[in-house]
Amino acid sequence: MATKKRKPNKAFMKPWKPSKALAGIVGTSALPRTQVVKKLWLYIKKHKLQDQKNRRMIIADAKLKLVFKGKAKVNMFEMTKLVSKHLT
Repeated sequence: MATKKRKPNKAFMKPWKPSKALAGIVGTSALPRTQVVKKLWLYIKKHKLQDQKNRRMIIADAKLKLVFKGKAKVNMFEMTKLVSKHLT
C-alpha cells in the first residue's frame, strides 16, 4: 500500500519578515515560521545556549536577549511565543 505524502499546511509556509532584532539571528529575508524556528535552534546549538541540566531552557546571549524581552533564560515553549512577536 502506497502512502500519500502529506502536503505542508499553507499557513506554516507563509513567509514572515523578521524584526531587526530577530534578523540578527535568522537573516533579513522573509521566511516561513518553520524555517525561523529551525534557524533559531541552529544558532542556539552552535553557540551552546541550552542549559546542560535542563535542555528545555535556553540561556540568552546578547542577540537572544533582544528577542526574549531582556530575559536571561526562557523555556523552549516560551521562546516560540516570544519569537512570534518579532514576525510581521
